Amino acid sequence: MLEAEPAAAAAVFGDRIEWARRFTTALALHGEERGLIGPLELPRLWSRHILNSAVIAPLFSGTVGDIGSGAGLPGLVLAIARPDVQWVLIEPMERRVTWLLEQVAELELDNVEVVRARAEDWKRGPVCDAVTARAVSALRTLIPLAAPLVRDGGELVLLKGASAPAEIEAAQKQIRKFRLSDVRVDVVGEDVVPEPSRVVRAIVRG
Repeated sequence: MLEAEPAAAAAVFGDRIEWARRFTTALALHGEERGLIGPLELPRLWSRHILNSAVIAPLFSGTVGDIGSGAGLPGLVLAIARPDVQWVLIEPMERRVTWLLEQVAELELDNVEVVRARAEDWKRGPVCDAVTARAVSALRTLIPLAAPLVRDGGELVLLKGASAPAEIEAAQKQIRKFRLSDVRVDVVGEDVVPEPSRVVRAIVRG
C-alpha cells in the first residue's frame, strides 16, 4: 500500500502540495509496471523518495540540470516545489523519457525541459547554475559527468546516503581534476522531515 502522506509534506511543498500529490499518486499507480520504482517502494514512497528529493529545493536557483532523472527523482519533484527555477531533466532511456514528458504535460509544468541523452553526450557546454543527481553512481564516477555541465562558480548538489564522506575521500582525484572547491556534506531538512537528506555540495571552477 502507498504510504500515507506525512504531515511534513504540506510544510515542504506549501502551496504546491496538490501537484506533489498528483505526481506521487501517478508514480504509485504506474511506477512499478513501467520499471520506474521497485515493488517494495510504495510503503515508503513519500518519505524515502518524494520528501528526500523535495527537501533540498531551497538550495537551487537559475537553471539546474538533473542527471539520470529516471522516474523524476529528484528533478520532477524539485520542479514541482520550485516553479521559479528552470529544470533540465537529462535521461537516456526512452521509456523513462516518455514518462517524464507525460508528467510534465499532465502537471502543466512550464519550467521543465526533458532531454534524452547521456550526461557524457551533453553538447551545450557549461550552462547550468547547478547540477543535481540522485542514485546515479559513486561520486568518483558522477563528478566527470556532472561538472562539465556547470558554469564557472556554479555548484554540484548531489543527493547521497550515509557513505557520502567516504565517497568524497575516494573521489579526490576527480575533485582535483575538475577543480572543485568547498566540497562538503550538508544534511538538509533535519527540522522538517523525519529522514533528512544528505547532499554533497561543491563549487565548480571553470
